[in-house]
Amino acid sequence: QVQLVESGGGLVQTGGSLSVSCVASGRTFSGYNMGWFRRAPGKEREIVAAISWNGRITYYADSVKGRFTISRDNAKNTMYLQMNSLGPEDTAVYSCAATRGSLSLVKDYDYWGQGTQVTVSS
Repeated sequence: QVQLVESGGGLVQTGGSLSVSCVASGRTFSGYNMGWFRRAPGKEREIVAAISWNGRITYYADSVKGRFTISRDNAKNTMYLQMNSLGPEDTAVYSCAATRGSLSLVKDYDYWGQGTQVTVSS
């Protein structure tokens, strides 16, 4: 089992920046690929970004490329998502998840956090 806890969400104005974190406990964090997902009201959950177990491979949704940066620190069992140039379309609950499978396939992710709300005001 892997337990995941997100933090860092909040309210920010359009054009602002926010960073969210995901702390893992349980099984070895470095053994898992990790991803950030979001779900906006009335919409399906979508992948935002993902990072391989060693941090060498990253994946970004087209909608966030150039604005968001995913990173991880295996020594701290923590993954991060730096979000810049935020817009109202980024408003959602952001969740982290862990997988031993593919970075970009939602169905491959086995462990999920509860999520943290990010709200971008216009």
